[in-house]
Amino acid sequence: MSNVEHEIQTLKQKIIAKVRHPFLSKFIPEPVIDEDKLMLLSSIMDDTALPEVKKEQYIITTMLVQVALDTHDLVTLTDEDEEQETVRSRQLTVLAGDYYSGMYYYLLSQLDDIPMIHTLASAIKDINEQKMELYYKDVGSFQEFMNGLRDIESLLIQRVASYVQRTTINDVAGEWLLTKKLLNEKKNIQNNGFSPLFDLLLKSPRTNTSYSQMMNTVENIIQKNMSRLEMTISQLPLHFNQLKSYVHSTLDDHNYTKQFAEEG
Repeated sequence: MSNVEHEIQTLKQKIIAKVRHPFLSKFIPEPVIDEDKLMLLSSIMDDTALPEVKKEQYIITTMLVQVALDTHDLVTLTDEDEEQETVRSRQLTVLAGDYYSGMYYYLLSQLDDIPMIHTLASAIKDINEQKMELYYKDVGSFQEFMNGLRDIESLLIQRVASYVQRTTINDVAGEWLLTKKLLNEKKNIQNNGFSPLFDLLLKSPRTNTSYSQMMNTVENIIQKNMSRLEMTISQLPLHFNQLKSYVHSTLDDHNYTKQFAEEG
């Protein structure tokens, strides 16, 4: 295991320790820590002159926000005929999301860092507004849907990068996190035969697309994003080499690097 991999796993374990709750763990799965976003945050902070303690605090608190946002996304719409156990699970999931949200406010209050709290709170507000637009209103086009999804996936990281004045990472974050989201949704279809995200696209009257058309379009977007990502990440400064290696390794795992070389 490389030094950067060890650092990421150490941070991940510290985040898990913060979110672990003995009561909640009896009823709902332990939250998944997004290693791609953790890697981006770590790369951003490593490029700053902040004290090590503050770097770690910013990373952990930002990831707690992400965990809270992801946990609230797991809550499904209420069905009057649902079994009591399902209703209780949903209620506990909401409680867990609120618990994770409270944790980051507590940690930041220990730093007495009001500007960072404002940065994260503003990002949460904008992300939730974007989710409302995407999930509960008809988007104007397929591209508008993808733009909204990119914002939801990357806005938190981009706001933190802007706060510490390291915005060179923002384009990479946008392309990378949208692409990984689409790859994960494709994997959901392959494994489970269903993707809640793609189902939203199919149900929207304005996108006017069939399942096969949608999957072809998604595949084209993934390939174009990968191509742009290759170019964008190559332009990052040398101190982002660890991030470059991480992204290239993930591209290799999905066989897209090879595919581009063959197509080119």
